[in-house]
Formats: sequence, C-alpha cells, structure tokens
Amino acid sequence: MRHLLLCILAVCLWPFATLAAEPVSLDSQSSGRWLNDALTLLEDHSKQLDLEQVEARDAEFVPAAGRTSVGQSSSSWWLRLDLDQRMTPPGGWWLEVDAVNLLDLRVYLPDGQGGYRELRSGEAVPFAEGRDRTYRRPVFHLPEGQGPLRVYMRSYDPAGNSFPLRLWSQDDLQDHRAQTNLFLGLVYGLIGALLLYNLFILITLRDRAYLWYVLTTAFALLFSMGMTGHAFEYLWPEHGVPWWLNRITLPSLWGLCVTRFTQTLLQTRVHVRWAHHMLTLNCLLYVTSVLMNAFVGRAEAGWVIASTTLVGVPAALGAAITRTRQGSLPGRLYLIGFGLVLTSISVSVMRALGVVQPSPTTAYLFPVSVGMESILFSFALTSRIQELKRERAQAMDQAHREKNARLTLLQSAQTDLAQAVAARTAELTQANQLLLEREAQLKHAAHNDPLTGLPNRRFLVEHAELALTQAQQRGETLALMLIDLDHFKPINDRHGHDAGDFMLQNVGYRLRQCVRSSDCVARLGGDEFAALIAGPDAEGHAREIAERLLSELSRPVQFDKLELRITPSIGVAIYPSHALQFSKLYKAADQALYEVKGSGRASYALAGEAESGTSDFWMDTLPAPDGLS
Repeated sequence: MRHLLLCILAVCLWPFATLAAEPVSLDSQSSGRWLNDALTLLEDHSKQLDLEQVEARDAEFVPAAGRTSVGQSSSSWWLRLDLDQRMTPPGGWWLEVDAVNLLDLRVYLPDGQGGYRELRSGEAVPFAEGRDRTYRRPVFHLPEGQGPLRVYMRSYDPAGNSFPLRLWSQDDLQDHRAQTNLFLGLVYGLIGALLLYNLFILITLRDRAYLWYVLTTAFALLFSMGMTGHAFEYLWPEHGVPWWLNRITLPSLWGLCVTRFTQTLLQTRVHVRWAHHMLTLNCLLYVTSVLMNAFVGRAEAGWVIASTTLVGVPAALGAAITRTRQGSLPGRLYLIGFGLVLTSISVSVMRALGVVQPSPTTAYLFPVSVGMESILFSFALTSRIQELKRERAQAMDQAHREKNARLTLLQSAQTDLAQAVAARTAELTQANQLLLEREAQLKHAAHNDPLTGLPNRRFLVEHAELALTQAQQRGETLALMLIDLDHFKPINDRHGHDAGDFMLQNVGYRLRQCVRSSDCVARLGGDEFAALIAGPDAEGHAREIAERLLSELSRPVQFDKLELRITPSIGVAIYPSHALQFSKLYKAADQALYEVKGSGRASYALAGEAESGTSDFWMDTLPAPDGLS
C-alpha cells in the first residue's frame, strides 16, 4: 500500500517536477526574488544521508511549489535549487535563508573542481561561521561565473523547519539590510523605552503587576531579537545559541511572564477563578517546555509550547472579556493588546507547524505586535493604578465607618478573648497529654514486637549494654539465653500463618511465665527468642529457667481442632566467663545453640561446655512432635 501511494504521489507531482526541473535564470531583474517556487525537497527520515547519496536519489526530490516550511519534523530535509547565471552583478549573487533561526543548516556550493564545499550555519555554530557576510540571516555568496549552478541545502530542526530562500545582488542586500535594521531598531527602541519607563515605576511603586510587566517586556525584546536574528548577531555572536536562549526557551519565558502578568493585572484569582486555574496550568506548561528543552529534546518542547495556545489563549481571552463586562478599563485595554499578540502567536505557531508559510509580513508581525502590546499594557497598568487608588480610598472610608463599631465591640472582645485563652489553654493541656501518650506509644512500638508484645531485638541490645555495665560495677554475672523453636516451619507450611502466629504468641506468654520479673525476655525475629538473666547467680538461674522452658514449651498448644507441638533449643553464654562484650556474648550463646541444634535439638547447653563435649549440663533430648523430624 505504501509503494502504491508513493507511485500515485509521484504521478500527481510529475507535471510540477517537470516545471521544477527548469533552472531559475539570474538576470538584472532577479535581485530580491523569492526562489521557493523553483525549489525541490527530499525528506531524509534516517538523518544519515550524505551529499553523495542525495545526488544518487535525484529522482526522489519533489517540488516545494512555493512552500517555505515543513513544520515540526524529526527528519532532516534536503533542498535542491537549480540556477542559470546569465549575468553577474557587482559583488556577485547572494543567497539568503530568510528563516527563524534553525538548529542545523548546511549549504553545499560548487567548489569549481566538480565537487561541493560544505558551509555550516544555524544555531549550532557561532554567528560569523554561519554566513559569508555579516547579516542577521544566513547569507551565502554564490560562485561567480556563467551557466548552470546547482545548490544543495540540508535543514534539520525538530522544533520547525522553514527555509524561505531569496536572491540578492550585493547592493540590494546592503539596502535591504539597512532598511530592515532601521525599522526593527525603531521597534526595539519603543519596547526598550517602555521597559525602562515601567522599570522606574516598578522601583517607585513596588507593585507586582509592574514586576511582571517589566519581565514580560524584557523577554519579549529578547524573543523579538531572537526571531529576527539580531540577538544572535549582537548579543552572543562568539558561540552557538545556548539552549537557555534558543527559540524554545525565550518564548517559554516570555509566555510564562505574560501569563503571570495577566493573572496579576486582571486579578483573576478574585474575579475569574476558572481562568486563574487555567492560566496557572499554562505557566506549568511553559516551565515544562523549558525543562524538556534542557533535558529531553527540542521537538517535544516545541509541541508543549504549541499546546499552550489551547490552554492559555482561551483563559486569557475569557478573563479579559469577563473583566471588560465587569467594567474594568485595564481589562478592555488588555483585550485589545492581547488580541494583537494572540494574532502574532497564532501565526508563529502555525508557521512552526507548517500551516502558514513564512513571509516578510509574518516575520515582522511579532515584533510589531509586541510593541503595540507593550503600549496598551502600559496604559492598562496606569489604569489599574488609578483603580487601586479609588479602591483604597473606598476601603479607608469603609474602615473609618467601621472604627466606631469596633470600639464598641472591644470590651466584649476582651471578655471573649479571656474565655478563648482559657479554652485554648485547656486544649493545649489536653493536646500535651495526647502527645505524651502518643510518645509513649511510639516508644513502645519502637522497642516491642507487635505480635507477641515482647521487647524486640533493639530493646534487648540497649538493655544488655546497661545490664553489662551494672554487672561489671557490682561484680555480678549475667546470662544470655538464645532460644530457637524446633519444627516451627512445618506449622506455618501445613496449617498457615495464623497457626504460626498463634504459636508464637503462646510461646511469648510461656516465656514470660518461666522467667523472673527482673529478667528480660525478647523476640529477636521469626521463631528466635532471647532471655537476659542478671544477678549474683545468673548461671544457676539460667539453668533452672532453661529446664522450665524445655518442659513448658514442649507442651502441646490447642489451635482450633489442631494440636500443635514444638520443642526449644537453647544456647547459654555467661558474662564474664565466656565474653566481656555483648556482641561476643551473643556469638558464644549462638554457638552453643548451634551445637544443640547439631546434637538433636530439644535441649540446652552452655557455651564452651558444648564445644568440649562435657555432658554434665545437657538436658535429655525430648522426643520430636508427632509427624515431625
């Protein structure tokens, strides 16, 4: 289907291709001529073709038919222009690419030896390197001589490709440059004068609306100079245009400021709340476009800017119309000024999308609109200040009328204040009590196991360090017991976690019953528990407790209709006999527990005795629960 469509398209464009094959004759009447009616295009989806490959695909070029823009495109575009030099004016012929700054533009001119020389231009290279003559637009000197001349160009800019081509003699180009510079200089001067005037007012009044107006005008001036090429020529000519000053960032910053100016001038937060929310969203879109331009890509940022017209334009127009109907003079002036800018923005967006083709009229539309807008917005600000003065006078009158009423209520207010203070004091007292209770709950949660209610590992470590210090000071002993439940995993596997949780809760209860109130019992995690026994005869108490645990924990537990059984394995380490530090004491008890596990489980052992094979302190191994091994 794709090949069929290409064939149909080729047949339809064949008559135009035949016309485009005729070279443009360069004679005394050619200076100032637009060349896009003789231009042919080739789209390079891969962006990898070189000039030699493009020449081999000569038949695939299609006529531009006057088109000067292909809009936002991820492809690179090759342009071919055939000329016939019948005469050469003084200074030669000059080819101008009269476009908004492109990211990457390459021009291929014959080198006189049967090949081509490449000239790079666009925002990616410094100003002077991107043209053969100092001019705000890229201009290239065509080779002099008589006869046919073929020129190739490659344009790549995912934010919008436009390539209006124009031919000049040297004298006419100089005159055109002087005229446009004079005209644009007047526009820049008007915008700059309004900027300085309102900056002075901002310093005097410190009004937020003037702040956003000054920022809007400053970025509008930079944006206008960027679109006309003067910013590249005069402000940063030594380097390529950085991302934070290119055709994506500058309009985004201008749009952000003009949107905030709209919100402040029209007081949308108070009078047109729906428009205020939409304008806030529009600000976020502008910020997004700047971030995407910096970190994602130029094409995606360009689409985000295009989408702002769908959000910001209806919101700004709606707010201006609403405020005008409410009798606001700033709203009326804003509506007129915004209408001018809206027209220029719409044309700029349609140029970027390729809907409207670039022309001298559309190229100068935005600077002129910004100049007119700056004048109207300045009038609107002056009007707003007058409105604010009237509102302030009315507010002062209202305040004076209310003053007496407030004095009358002062006495009762004092009484109410005393009552409120008392009530607030009671509330604060109650709140403090709740905070203390909450703090106690959090402390309990941080140091206790939620399932069994026993202290957790963290509490055991902190308590053990304190107990070791006290034992050292008193010359007493300390016993650490590590308790591991034998055959616990089959309970979880066969009967589910509810049964396992019930068994762990039951074990926790029995552990508390088997130790003294001064001893510390903790759940370390899973089916692992610990007990810290302090006192003058900690070792003897540890043996007694171990024997009780072997007996008590081996008793069956009734869960629903099931009879659950486990046995404990216990390892014991004594301070200071086996270790002086808690970490080493824990390691010794764990080693004893390991020896018990390896010797049949369901018993206990002291550290060192298990390793040496001493059996005096070993309990008889209990039989394993039914069905478990």
